[in-house]
Amino acid sequence: MSRCLLAGVLCTLASVLFAPGANAAPAAAAPALTPPARITPIATAPRIGVVTMAPGEVFFERFGHDAIVVAEPGLEPVSYNFGFFDPGEEDFVSNFARGRMMYWLVALPLAQDLQQYRAAGRGATLQWLNLPPAQARQLADALASRADSPQARYRYDYYQANCATMVRDALDQAMGGHLQAQLAGRSAGNTWRSESVRLARPAAWMWLGFDLLLGPAADRPLSRWEEAFVPMRLADSLRLASNTQGQALVAEEVVLLPHQLPPEPAEAARRTWPWLLWGLALAGALLASRQRPRLHGALAGGFWLATGLAGSLMAVLWLATEHTAGWANHNLLLCPPLALALLPAARRWWQQRQPARWMWPLGLLVLACSGIALLLYGLQVRPQAHLGWIALLAPAHAVLAWQLRPGALRPSSLA
Repeated sequence: MSRCLLAGVLCTLASVLFAPGANAAPAAAAPALTPPARITPIATAPRIGVVTMAPGEVFFERFGHDAIVVAEPGLEPVSYNFGFFDPGEEDFVSNFARGRMMYWLVALPLAQDLQQYRAAGRGATLQWLNLPPAQARQLADALASRADSPQARYRYDYYQANCATMVRDALDQAMGGHLQAQLAGRSAGNTWRSESVRLARPAAWMWLGFDLLLGPAADRPLSRWEEAFVPMRLADSLRLASNTQGQALVAEEVVLLPHQLPPEPAEAARRTWPWLLWGLALAGALLASRQRPRLHGALAGGFWLATGLAGSLMAVLWLATEHTAGWANHNLLLCPPLALALLPAARRWWQQRQPARWMWPLGLLVLACSGIALLLYGLQVRPQAHLGWIALLAPAHAVLAWQLRPGALRPSSLA
């Protein structure tokens, strides 16, 4: 059995010592001649907290992790962790690819849950919550019951039903919807794309993959309630929230594990000009290589192969999976699977021969797709933040379409 956060995949962490009072016992008994004090909900209510683990360096650790902590008086704190899954489950790989992952809630000692995080050098911060005793008891009982029932399993979604949103929803249910009422009307302007790209930034292949494969659904501004799919964002929102009695929801924060890795990436503005420079450089390389047919064929073939395969993957995500964040991706117009049909032209260039005449209309059609992508961006039809990809890929499509014209390349370089 393994566990994981995202995005969705495995998570590991380490044991810690608690500050005095984390496992507070009931008040001392009254003198012998005094009738025993009646046990009240305050004396028996557990302490509730949210532990947030900082991002790690492995790709599936980039989004961080969190869990609900329940500390019953006199007992070892228990971590209710929604991040478990079973890679040995039947059809695991195919279900993962299709976006039909099943995760479940597991209750385990907090010290045990934290061991792997300590080993990885990932920080962990515990926020003790100021919940009324009745709500704390309700939440503790609900978690214990769910962890020991078929309801422990849930349908996982990277953005809408992951370990952090399950923590959020459990807290909100215990608070009678008071948490959602506070967070749903606030927004910092973040999106699924901006958060995914930000957190994946240390790994270039990862953030580029997110940026390319996410569709327009990933660019809708999120409320603070929705952006709580990121554990660190949920922790930030808890600091701003109040309980049902109007008091600060977070009563105390305790650093359980120091963070020994590079810090979580900060927010950064999206700039188009670096993409345009790379796009012009690629187009320039295609122009400069026209006198070297083999090199030109290799560059053109590599470009058409990469864009065609990327577009095919986008089409599969849209038509054959439940990864809704990747549906109707406008980058399909920049990476049309039709580009694969142009590979024979690259082969002809490699052989120092002219491509077939019918390749030119096909190249114009591929270029027209890029034009449509630019038009849709300008008109803001189902807005998608992909101007950088337009700037990167459209110039190369334009150069290659021009070079596919019959007789476009010099006879001295092609037979």
